[in-house]
Amino acid sequence: MGFKVAVVGATGNVGREMLNILDERAFPADEVVALASRRSIGQEVSYGDRTLKVKALEDYDFSDTDICLMSAGGEVSKTWSPKIGAQGAVVIDNSSAWRTDPDVPLVVPEVNAEAVRGFAKKNIIANPNCSTAQLVVALKPLHDAATIRRVVVSTYQSVSGAGKEGMDELFNQTKTVYALGQMEMKKFPKRIAFNLIPQIDVFMEDGYTKEEWKMVVETKKILDPKIKLVATCVRVPVFVGHSESVNVEFEKPLPAEEAREILRAAPGILIDDKREPGGYMTPHECAGEDPVYISRLRDDPTVDNGIAFWCVSDNLRKGAALNAVQIAEALANRGLLADRRRAA
Repeated sequence: MGFKVAVVGATGNVGREMLNILDERAFPADEVVALASRRSIGQEVSYGDRTLKVKALEDYDFSDTDICLMSAGGEVSKTWSPKIGAQGAVVIDNSSAWRTDPDVPLVVPEVNAEAVRGFAKKNIIANPNCSTAQLVVALKPLHDAATIRRVVVSTYQSVSGAGKEGMDELFNQTKTVYALGQMEMKKFPKRIAFNLIPQIDVFMEDGYTKEEWKMVVETKKILDPKIKLVATCVRVPVFVGHSESVNVEFEKPLPAEEAREILRAAPGILIDDKREPGGYMTPHECAGEDPVYISRLRDDPTVDNGIAFWCVSDNLRKGAALNAVQIAEALANRGLLADRRRAA
């Protein structure tokens, strides 16, 4: 018997991607329901070769729902995830609302899949930030091999990480540049077309942005609280795909060539690293792909036991929708949803 799955925020970029991935991966769902706010009632979204009509979240009864994939923003999740969980559905939330809650597992299945077993305290599991998700997939096998002491990461994050409004702003500003029109800034604090913005989310008192803070606290929660990490997060004029330049310092020696073989054998990772022009992955090429791609892997001569690498991934997939579906698969594969049904 399959499961009943609800997707909240089904009309957004990530919600639509969740529906696509549920179908692509043949998740064992007998029924999939598309939900959004009342203003979206009746809109149509695709689920494989089927078309779903959007229903209102506010009017929906979740009592017979097994899994709710939540991608409607932090404020909606804060209000609705506890209510949905109280009705018995397991909420897999893509916002930042629950990531630091000690009673809510923060899960990247290639890294800490067993943590899904802790969902029962609130019936909520959190998806990490998109930049954190791809980073910890790459760090996990390296940490297991040589114990990571410190990470320095600079991100180059696409505008889709800021939602449809971010993508629209890049598109409209790019057209404006060629038409010599009046530039408008709505979503981002400065022009994004043909530019870089070294700010994602709001500034905190210590000078770091909240996006940078998220990478630190989420990496510690998912992987190891002893890891020291510093991040600089930059928005770039790319529609889809986050990139990261990563320097890692280990407690034990781990030459780049050995690290390459470890990463090659790790789940969710593909190595694309030829030391020649074009012998690396870019965000354009990773769009629509599931893996985290590693390129430019090399020794870091400035520290003992250090390596550096380039890491790219589709932020709408591994950074959000794919990771959420993988969490649902982890629940199903461990019999935890069936157990919940029997308990009910």
